[in-house]
Parts: sequence; structure tokens; C-alpha cells
Amino acid sequence: MSDNKELLEQTFRLERTSRIPVGFWLHLIPEAETGDALKDPSLPEKSVAAHLAFIRDARPDFVKTMSDGFFFYPAEGPLEKVPDLERLRALPASHPWIRGQVEVQRRVREAEPLLPYYYNIFSPLTSLRFLVGAGRLLSFLRESPSAVAEALGRMGEGLSVLARELMGTAGADGVYLSVQNPDRDSFGPGFYAERVSPSETRVAEAARAAGGRVILHVCGYAGVRNRLADFAGYPADAVSYARTVEGVPLPEARAIFPGRALVAGFPNTPGSVLHRGTRAEVEAYTEALLGEAAGLAGIVIGADCTVPSDFEPERLSWVREAANRGGPR
Repeated sequence: MSDNKELLEQTFRLERTSRIPVGFWLHLIPEAETGDALKDPSLPEKSVAAHLAFIRDARPDFVKTMSDGFFFYPAEGPLEKVPDLERLRALPASHPWIRGQVEVQRRVREAEPLLPYYYNIFSPLTSLRFLVGAGRLLSFLRESPSAVAEALGRMGEGLSVLARELMGTAGADGVYLSVQNPDRDSFGPGFYAERVSPSETRVAEAARAAGGRVILHVCGYAGVRNRLADFAGYPADAVSYARTVEGVPLPEARAIFPGRALVAGFPNTPGSVLHRGTRAEVEAYTEALLGEAAGLAGIVIGADCTVPSDFEPERLSWVREAANRGGPR
């Protein structure tokens, strides 16, 4: 096991470590969120090249392999009305959408085999939002929550197949499962637990059953607020949450997610200290985070979510060097 893998394993076990791991990630190709690799076969090649360039330049402690170009779960036709959700099916391991992602992860890991890899998987709910848009998703949830839950269940089955294939054929160490409340003011904890959580925990359980670790990401992208307690019982080895968006410091998050490592720290917004601050400002912010985490094991310094695409890799080293000065944790 490489030093990086052992460092992360110790962190997940909430053990004392020689230093604090640091990890930031960003969308690596311009077509990340809008491109469709099933229609544009050049995207996986671009993704592999971009991952290897990022690893070379940033030398991260671990890699969140991005699902750029694979945001859209395959549907057999448009999804304009609730009955159209029947077009969303579980996917077999042989489906090109699964095979394409497995191949990206396999090739990146093969080129840089000593790093830990956590492949990004968007939850069934988030995947459905990508397909129909936030407004239509909320409309569907109000009109027929049972039909949506059934569709999410089928998607969860397909994403579980993806997770198992990533752990096996591609050699990933785990998955980075991105979840989010659909609208915390309109749908309460009971609704989420009954209609949404089963499809999400199924994916996490599949990854674990295949021998992988799970980093659960409670996504606060673009300022979205979540009820963190909705995810407290999810099977996960670590929880990545939007510390600055949620306004929840590390000790409070540990109380919500006992026994789990925490991945958090910097704001990720354009112009924030991580993105545009001076080295002294970045180091000072890191030192403040270390103070906040005093007495807590199992901390990974990260950001609320993906950092801007023009993030300078040397900034990761600024954080790492400042964190290392704090000594063993």
C-alpha cells in the first residue's frame, strides 16, 4: 500500500496520522457538464488526458475521478411527464455508459497506480435533476412521489452496477457519492427518508460490498443548503460537506456524523481565498482550520465542492505545506 493510501486509510479509521491529507477537485474538460460521451466519443480521451495532467501538476493526496461527460443517465426517450419516468431503467454492466466510465478510471489508475481513487457518482436524485431540470423534478415529486421513487430505485440499481464495476475492473478504491436535498423547505426529513434515501444508500452499500470505501458528498454547490441530519445514517467512511455554505464548523459536523472522517474546509466560490487569495492568506486560512479541528482525528482539508476550472494547482501545495507545519494529527 502506498503512503498516500495508508494515510487516507488511517484518516478514515480516525487514527493519528503523520499529516493531514489535502484534496481539491475541479471539472477537467470544458464539456464536463453538457457533453455526452455516448454521442461524442472524444470526451473520454480528453478526460483521461486531463486527469493525468492534473495529477502531474497538483500531486494530490488522493484523486476524485470526475465523471465529466457522463452526467446524463441514459433514458429511452424524453422525460416530459411523470409517466415518461418509466423510460429510466436499470443498466447492465455491458451498457456503454457504464463501460465508458470504467475505462476512464482504469486508464487513469493504470498510468498513476499508487494514488487512491474515488470515482464521482451522482445520486439517482441528482442524476434525475440533470435530465429534467430542478423545476420539473420538484413538480414530479409533488405530483407523484411514488413514481419518482420507483424511477430512482431503478436508477439506483444501475448506479450500483457502475459502483461494483469501478471497484472491480477499474481498480477504484471507492466512490465519491454526491447527494443533495431536492428542496429542504418543501420536502421534510420523512419524505426524504422514504422516497429518496433508499436509492442512494443502495449505491453506497454496493460500493462497500465490492470492497470500496465511500466518501459521501452532501453537495452545497451554488449555495444550496441541506439538512445534514438527513444523511447521518448513510453508510459512509467519510463525509464531504459544504462547511462554509452550511455554516457548520468541523466539531459540529463530527457530532452529526460520528465515527466518520470529514472532508471540508475552504469555500469553493470564484474569487474566494482558495481561488484568488495570496499565499499568506491561504496559509492563514489553513491554520485557522487546523485550530478549528484541534482534538479531532479523521480530517481531510478540502473545499465545499468543485473549485473553479482555472484553479492553480500550486495552491494545493500551499495548503498542504501549511497543514504539514501543524505536525502529526
